[in-house]
Amino acid sequence: MARPTKLRCVAQLPSIDSFRPVGIPVSALQGVRLSLEELESIRLKDLEGLEQEACAQRMWISRPTFHRILESARQKLADALINGKAIQIEGGNFELAQRRFRCGNDGHEWNVSFEARAQRLPLSCPVCFSGDIQPTPLPPFGLGRRCGRRFRGGRS
Repeated sequence: MARPTKLRCVAQLPSIDSFRPVGIPVSALQGVRLSLEELESIRLKDLEGLEQEACAQRMWISRPTFHRILESARQKLADALINGKAIQIEGGNFELAQRRFRCGNDGHEWNVSFEARAQRLPLSCPVCFSGDIQPTPLPPFGLGRRCGRRFRGGRS
C-alpha cells in the first residue's frame, strides 16, 4: 500500500486560474492542468530565485520531492507554450501557509501557521481558551471551485 501524500504548504491562492493563447478558438484548444503546488514551486524557484533546499523547506517537503514537482511544472509550462495549449491552475494536495480560525464562544478570529498545524498543536481560542473553534471559509478561487485543506483533483 502506498504512503499517503504529504500536504504541501502554499503561500496563497493565485488571483488568476487560467491562461490561454490569443487567437485560437476555445473549442480548438487543448489544455494542461497545473496544480497549486506546481505553481508554488515555479513561484519560489523561478520568480523569487531561491535555492531548491530553501524552496523545499518553505513547502514543507523534501528537496527531491520539490525537484519532481518543479520538473513536472516546467514540463507542463513548456508544453503549453510550445504547442499553444491553455493552462488551467487547479487542484493539488496543499495547505495554505496561514489559515484563519474563529472561536464559536466569543467570535474572536486569528491566523494559525502551517507549521503549527503540521506539528498538530492543540487549537484553542487564544483569548478565552475555548476548544469550540472552526476554520473560516477560504477566499474564492476561480469560479465555483472548491479549495482548501485537502483539495485533490479538478472541478467539483
